[in-house]
Amino acid sequence: MAVETREQGLLSMLADKATRLRIDSIRATTAAGSGHPTSCASAAEIMSVLFFSVMRYDPKDPANPNKDTFILSKGHAAPILYAAWAEAGAFPREHLLELRKFGSDLEGHPTPRLPFVDVATGSLGQGLSAGVGMALNAKYLDKSDQRIYVLMGDGESVEGSVWEAAHVAAHYQLNNLCATIDVNRLGQSEPTMDQHHMSDYRAKWSAFGWNARIVDGHDIAELLDAYEEAARNTDRPTIILARTLKGKGIPSTEDKEGQHGKALKPDVAEQTVRLLEQQLSGNGDSWHPSPLPGRAKSARNGAGGALANFPKPPYALNSGVATRQACGAALAEVGKLDSRVVVLDGDVKNSTHTEDFQKACPDRFFQMYIAEQNMVGAAMGFAAKGKIPFASTFACFFTRAADFIRMAAISQSNIKLIGTHAGISIGEDGPSQMGLEDLAFMCAEPDATVLYPSDGVSAWHAARLVAGVKGLSYIRTGRPKSPVVYGQDEVFEIGKCKVLRSSPQDRVTVVAAGVTLAEALNAHEQLQREGIAIRVIDLFSVQPIDREALRKAARETGGRMVTVEDHYAHGGLGDAVLAAVAEDGVKIRKLAVRDIPRSGTPEELPVRFGISSKQIQSEVKALLGA
Repeated sequence: MAVETREQGLLSMLADKATRLRIDSIRATTAAGSGHPTSCASAAEIMSVLFFSVMRYDPKDPANPNKDTFILSKGHAAPILYAAWAEAGAFPREHLLELRKFGSDLEGHPTPRLPFVDVATGSLGQGLSAGVGMALNAKYLDKSDQRIYVLMGDGESVEGSVWEAAHVAAHYQLNNLCATIDVNRLGQSEPTMDQHHMSDYRAKWSAFGWNARIVDGHDIAELLDAYEEAARNTDRPTIILARTLKGKGIPSTEDKEGQHGKALKPDVAEQTVRLLEQQLSGNGDSWHPSPLPGRAKSARNGAGGALANFPKPPYALNSGVATRQACGAALAEVGKLDSRVVVLDGDVKNSTHTEDFQKACPDRFFQMYIAEQNMVGAAMGFAAKGKIPFASTFACFFTRAADFIRMAAISQSNIKLIGTHAGISIGEDGPSQMGLEDLAFMCAEPDATVLYPSDGVSAWHAARLVAGVKGLSYIRTGRPKSPVVYGQDEVFEIGKCKVLRSSPQDRVTVVAAGVTLAEALNAHEQLQREGIAIRVIDLFSVQPIDREALRKAARETGGRMVTVEDHYAHGGLGDAVLAAVAEDGVKIRKLAVRDIPRSGTPEELPVRFGISSKQIQSEVKALLGA
């Protein structure tokens, strides 16, 4: 038996650590008056074994890039994560009593404000995807023996994103990835679907190609053996299916429904702590950190200033090229200059043109297949390890990953997203393929950079710009060819727009971006023939927006503006411009897609849905009372 062969001193030490973690989780949540002590208690032995026997890390340098990495996907169990790091010596134990207090970084769910948290968790079903990205990075890029450990809850294992991650992890044979499910049987409002039917869990994960092992999650010797077996595995990821009891060690709540997310009352907490303290053997202090794994290969050559040598765009004035194609070609050039750049694609590389990057930098291209949630989550994992990941798919399909994008923003993750085939201009494919709400939800995220290039030259520079800016970034590109309106020496900046047509006689400002810029320029020509002068602005940077340039244009054109966009009316370009100039009393007419579109040609649809040159001319005249 494992117990008979295991060094008793180690088992005793780990048992004490588990008990201390329970005690600290109870004290912290009771002091906070809220939290999830029962979800912490079920995971105490798992956390003890991982933190004090299995994982290699330096508690005095918790952000060391060479450490084994732990992701708490069941983020509501944050108190036991904090307790583990305090027990390891990362910070004083008394700080645990600051849990959930304003001003404390020990928040209700973990965020990277803490140096030992790589990605924010708490929206369930995301930790495994981030772990996939980290494991891909360690195995295929850094060539490190670093291992990635993810602790999940049984309730979250129902999430579809978990199975997206499971599928891809097996495909890439991520033997350096080890996930554990804390199968404590009880969800928030009722028992989980599979409860303690452990063979059902094993059948599912085995079917997905994982090495699946069932253990008693409160048996330290079994856990040690399981993690040792996982480390020896060479061709697949491992899932430890740990049968546990929710509220283990807390008599008033153990394995009882209706106790999720409830802190113990002070008197009950004290009684429970006294009971747990009686279980301590006094061996819990005999622990020292394990040596860190082999140093990761540096991926920083060519970083930073090398992008100053970025080549000029190969597009001539008045030629035609799709912005998706230009952005893809530029991305390949970015990759040649900066070895931190990684590209993930959702099985549309021949449409997004990320295949150009794959040809240039094949070792840093990862096919993530039709699983957009996992693609964005894996990008977060790469970013946490110092890479600059670009994830690309059709703009409309990023809505599948909206919650991952939200959590990436909370993580302040340095991920870059490229959405192609935006708007009705894609034509005959119809409304299911038309990204018409992407600007709204991308711009809703604080500090997100959102660029909307209108031609091949601006799209070329957009890829370079977002590679060099920190944080969540989004580039919106289109399917059809667009006329090249900028010269090869044109300079673009984040937060700056471009004034393409201007005169002292301008009476209305028209703001466009993407495919509508050509419509605005055409409207300028037509109106000029009628003696009506308009100013035309290419917004380019939707967020941050060039507020001063827009206000100046509005003042010089009598406070009259028309915005035109290949996007739904709410939350897009028009609303961004309105927010920038609203204090000045500017009159704005917003041209946008206001009905659910339908199939048609790229020439027919802008006319039918009100964003063509003809409609721009009509709106300008209406503003002028002409």
